[in-house]
Amino acid sequence: FFFQAEDGIRVPLWSRGLGDVYKRQVSTQSTWDQSQVCTMGKRTHKVGICGKFGTRYGASLRKMIKKFEESQHARYTCPFCGKTAIKRQAVGIWKCRGCSKLIAGGAWELTTAPALAVKATVHRLKKVKIGATKSKEDKEQAHPIYLSLIHI
Repeated sequence: FFFQAEDGIRVPLWSRGLGDVYKRQVSTQSTWDQSQVCTMGKRTHKVGICGKFGTRYGASLRKMIKKFEESQHARYTCPFCGKTAIKRQAVGIWKCRGCSKLIAGGAWELTTAPALAVKATVHRLKKVKIGATKSKEDKEQAHPIYLSLIHI
């Protein structure tokens, strides 16, 4: 039992692709030129990782998602070993592939803006505390004549 087709008679066996569909298909060109081979394009020069969304969801939302996903997939520098080997494992969990340390961080980035602000404040307060204790020690070690002038 054969089926009539456009260019010939269809083979009733399983096809391995479009080339095997027609039994009497005659090839129009026997050799391939290098000029006929097409090179693939860049695909997503502007949209980058958000090319998977196509034209859906609007440009502004795609730009926001692009920023998040690029920071999520980026590698960060490890504060312990100094290698650029920290990658995100899960939400808020970052692992260094150099020294195998686990770091708790942000969902999309290793450090968030509020975390940096807290870190800077703690560092500043430690510096003030150390400065206060040093000035107290300096006063205690000062020359006795200076101390007698202060108490007068």
